[in-house]
Amino acid sequence: MTTEPIAEKGAPDDPGAPERAYREVTDARGRVYRIGETDRDILGHSRKFMVYLPWAAMMAISVFEYAYGSAEDTLSHAHGWTQSNTFWILSIWVFFQAGIAFPAGWLREKGILTARKAMYTGSVMCAAGFLALSHLSNVLLAILGFGVIGGIGSGLVYATCINMVGKWFPERRGARTGFVNGGFAYGSLPFIFIFNYAFDTANYHRVLDLIGCYVMIVVLSAAFFFKDPPKNWWPADIDPLTYGGSPKGAASLSKNPPAVKQFTPKEAIRTGMLPLMWIALVMTAGVSIFGISFQVDYAKEVGFGPLVAASSMGVMAVINGVGRGVVGWLSDTYGRKQTLVFVIVVLGLAQFGVIWAGDIHSEALFLIFAFLSGFGGGAFYPMFAALTPDYFGENYNATNYGLVYSGKLISGLFGGGLGSMVVAAWGYDGAYALAGGISMAAAAVALLLRQPGRSTADTPAPQPQPVG
Repeated sequence: MTTEPIAEKGAPDDPGAPERAYREVTDARGRVYRIGETDRDILGHSRKFMVYLPWAAMMAISVFEYAYGSAEDTLSHAHGWTQSNTFWILSIWVFFQAGIAFPAGWLREKGILTARKAMYTGSVMCAAGFLALSHLSNVLLAILGFGVIGGIGSGLVYATCINMVGKWFPERRGARTGFVNGGFAYGSLPFIFIFNYAFDTANYHRVLDLIGCYVMIVVLSAAFFFKDPPKNWWPADIDPLTYGGSPKGAASLSKNPPAVKQFTPKEAIRTGMLPLMWIALVMTAGVSIFGISFQVDYAKEVGFGPLVAASSMGVMAVINGVGRGVVGWLSDTYGRKQTLVFVIVVLGLAQFGVIWAGDIHSEALFLIFAFLSGFGGGAFYPMFAALTPDYFGENYNATNYGLVYSGKLISGLFGGGLGSMVVAAWGYDGAYALAGGISMAAAAVALLLRQPGRSTADTPAPQPQPVG
């Protein structure tokens, strides 16, 4: 039994697109799948571009967060800032980078802001952020330029890229989301070494200005091809009627069953699971941001040389990014919740390992635990990004994940700014011990997550029937 094809005109941001035939099928729970249109029908090319282009844009904006710590000393000397000033600039950046995710998602789903326009706007704001960091010595103006404007710009790019992948790959999103998310970490690697070895008060204007231009050009180039699929879209070459019965589909769906319905943000909040995810992300991201902000300074504090300090941050950035892709792939097979808990526990143990390495002055152990901290400190992001549509569906994912990701704005405050206060009061050992304890508590919170509307006895594979 089938439905008659329904003609649909091109998406609002492409009014000249030709009409395409599609039909809708629904499962026993009312979950709707829109089938019949290929990715090439909608985009004009393979949907794989919606992995590589967001990945390139994420690589570009990674310099904001993951390389900033390596530039702090030079910025302090050039502008006359204190250590607390530089930490708060990053904290404000994190606040706005995460805080824009929800309103941007809401605007996208209302049709007010297209993905392409969000990227265009973000690219210009990112460039403005680096120009402010380069030319404004007044710390309040630097906070406004880099922290607020740069934070909003990079947040628009980040949220748009992550949601783009989730929308175009509804069937096995873990690996793709992890791959794209990984670019946000290891893309900073060249800049970490530039800031440690080729960045000083004589050239900081030129270096920061060029970085701002680089970010803007890469993001603008990627944005030109961005486009969302229609709501409820399902790949034409993967039949939702039979996907759950295939070996690959069944294995993935048994661990990561699809959402039972398309939850609006209000419905997602009422389930209790979205607030729980928010709390877990606040705690975990706070520990991650603390490590990013203080690892180089801690390495120097315990007497490790600049090569070890830079290498530890480089190792953290690379593993942070690669780990996101690896756990995304693992979560497709072993389950996202299980993988998330594992990642958070590793992050917590790594904090205690950093203390141990510093106490015995072992550079080798320090790099090992920097490796583990980098892995845990990044891999949880794609887990939350993939878990959100798994629990609440794809149609409102930009808003729902925006709500979850907004927890990072709180994390930025206690991970960076308040973290500096804890270091001043308790020393690095006390601060790292507190971070490890918070991570373990976050793992306990993650254990409480359950998919809304589905009991453990439910059959995970969808069984769509034609809409009548």
